[in-house]
Amino acid sequence: MKVVVTSHNPVKIAAVRKAFQAQFSGLEIQLIPVAVESGVADQPMSDTETRQGARNRVANARRKNPDADYWIGLEGGLDLFDNHLMAFAWMVIANHDDRISETRSATLPLPPEVQKLVSAGLELGEANDRVFSTLNSKQGGGAFGLLTGGLMTRESVYTQTLSLALIPFVNELWT
Repeated sequence: MKVVVTSHNPVKIAAVRKAFQAQFSGLEIQLIPVAVESGVADQPMSDTETRQGARNRVANARRKNPDADYWIGLEGGLDLFDNHLMAFAWMVIANHDDRISETRSATLPLPPEVQKLVSAGLELGEANDRVFSTLNSKQGGGAFGLLTGGLMTRESVYTQTLSLALIPFVNELWT
């Protein structure tokens, strides 16, 4: 099974691998990371923009690699809810039969200091690295790991979200 992942980020690739291996344990899964444009800001700042970024990544990946079985778009984003900055991600999965599934991850409240830095123009990963004195946290546990003491990580949340997005492809109620 050929699965195109619209990222070279090892956390995103690992999440896709785990979700697909859990759902398709008997199949050999070939993951193909590709760099494609999201068509949205580097740091999406709304639920709608984040979802559109994941959708655009899937469409661009399909054009770039049309012979895959699945294309996966992962887009992390931020939004303000009652003046509090929250982080989340959208996962979009399309298959060769033109079926599409979209699922949003859990929503993570961000601390005021991170919110100030993001408001000043930093991307979430850089803001987290400054506040938590880390390096390249987005390729590690991310904000989820930093704020939960590793109880949840970016990879674990993305794996869970992808597992939910795979339901329409594996559950008999959709097939």
